[in-house]
Amino acid sequence: MAAIDQDDEDDSPPGLPAGTPFYMTPSGHAALQDELRQLWSVERPKVVEIVSWAASLGDRSENADYQYGKRRLREIDRRVRFLRKRLENSSVVDPAAQTRRDQVFFGATVTYVREDDSEVTVTIVGADEADAEQGRISWLSPVARALLRGRVGDAVKLRLPGGVEEIEILSISYPRPASAG
Repeated sequence: MAAIDQDDEDDSPPGLPAGTPFYMTPSGHAALQDELRQLWSVERPKVVEIVSWAASLGDRSENADYQYGKRRLREIDRRVRFLRKRLENSSVVDPAAQTRRDQVFFGATVTYVREDDSEVTVTIVGADEADAEQGRISWLSPVARALLRGRVGDAVKLRLPGGVEEIEILSISYPRPASAG
């Protein structure tokens, strides 16, 4: 049992002090809830049914359906524990509700220019929502940490394994709040 708990802890984002909430956007939170609901209400019952059927066949030591099913149940249960823990400790931050839109905070979409004059646009999101191909970076990433609290025109130092690069913030935007009515 200790190995499973250790695995769950290994899924925590690096550099996140114990007790720090897992910041995420409303859409990221909803995606994790949907995954949890799918695993618990749809996938797990199907696998339990297969395992029960396979167990009824007798010799479990050479029963591939039974062995695979049990392994899949452990995987599902581990992911369910992780999702429940993450959702329990999450802090949902709606970027559309940000009132200080002149500064980079969680949920901001930021365009910056690198030293080689290339422009990069990123959106700062929760660790579970990060997707580099879509320009969604974790608020814990070196780029996000360099940008946080910056303003348009600020040149900030980005510390990378290969050295320090200076990047300049060109624009900051947030989603528009949903209109009431």
